[in-house]
Amino acid sequence: MKAVWVSAHGGPNVLEVVDRPRPEPGPGEVRVRVRAAALNHLDLWVRRGVEGHRFPLPLITGCDGAGEVDALGEGVLAIREGQRVAIAPGISCGVCTACCSGRQNLCRFYGIFGETRDGTDAEWICIPEQNALPMPDDMSFVDAAATPLVFLTAWHMLKNRCALQPGETVLVHAAGSGVSMAAIQIARLLGARVFATASRPEKLEKALELGAEMAINYAEKDFTRAVRDVTSKRGVDVVVDHVGAENISKSLRCLAKGGRVVTCGATAGPKLESDLRLIFFKSLSLLGSTMGGLGDMRDVWDLVAAGRMHPVVAEVMPLEEVRRAHELLESRAVFGKVVLET
Repeated sequence: MKAVWVSAHGGPNVLEVVDRPRPEPGPGEVRVRVRAAALNHLDLWVRRGVEGHRFPLPLITGCDGAGEVDALGEGVLAIREGQRVAIAPGISCGVCTACCSGRQNLCRFYGIFGETRDGTDAEWICIPEQNALPMPDDMSFVDAAATPLVFLTAWHMLKNRCALQPGETVLVHAAGSGVSMAAIQIARLLGARVFATASRPEKLEKALELGAEMAINYAEKDFTRAVRDVTSKRGVDVVVDHVGAENISKSLRCLAKGGRVVTCGATAGPKLESDLRLIFFKSLSLLGSTMGGLGDMRDVWDLVAAGRMHPVVAEVMPLEEVRRAHELLESRAVFGKVVLET
């Protein structure tokens, strides 16, 4: 089978499309003929490398995918051959306290396809049966592949970590990213008012189309001042931030009393400097969030499958153009997901 292979960290040139053996499903697994695989920022980190972290290279990349089940392992109960499925990206031991209580993302052995084991950028992949998400008949493989990781991440951030309530206000940074376009829709679905930031006019316009009531060009305007102005100096209840670095400190200053910043990444850098007095005087919370449990995944998947929310796809290209796909995602020139077809 064709697969995207990375054997050493570096630029897009380290990505190779190679022939690999077609995998066979083990007990409790199904094999999926992948038709579409979506890129995430995690794919860039796996390719580039992260200081102090070791990825199990060589590796087939890719966290998200969708296709048809074409083989069943022993003991599979509910999934059938020929079924169209998307792939839930998180994997865990299944037997620890965290897994048994539905908090698989807190499992000591939690991993993600394309990060801790071979991923979805291939013509076939074997996955645990519980990771197969049945697709509605009217959903395309491209849309299905573009949904799981970003909607799971944003859902867990807002619904579970922040316990977002109807009527609260949310500021979503970097509106053009996959997680942010999901967060805008989820916050609106949960009854919140949404403000968004981006640096390009076309991204600001699309954020408004998704449900944001105000879009702030952070390259031209101080978003902290803009938020204070629109909320009559009160601030917002929640900030969704995966930019990191100095942005976190500014985000804390956007909060109302009792507000919370939730973060799932640090694309601008991992170092944080802030004034602790601001945090305890205003009873603020800084919350970390990574992925979510399998129950979270199925909850948000059902909402997307029912048409309550939708992924935003920026570009679709063949698997063989994976290097260009990485360059496009890295350029931050797109609003939404970049998807590979196999």
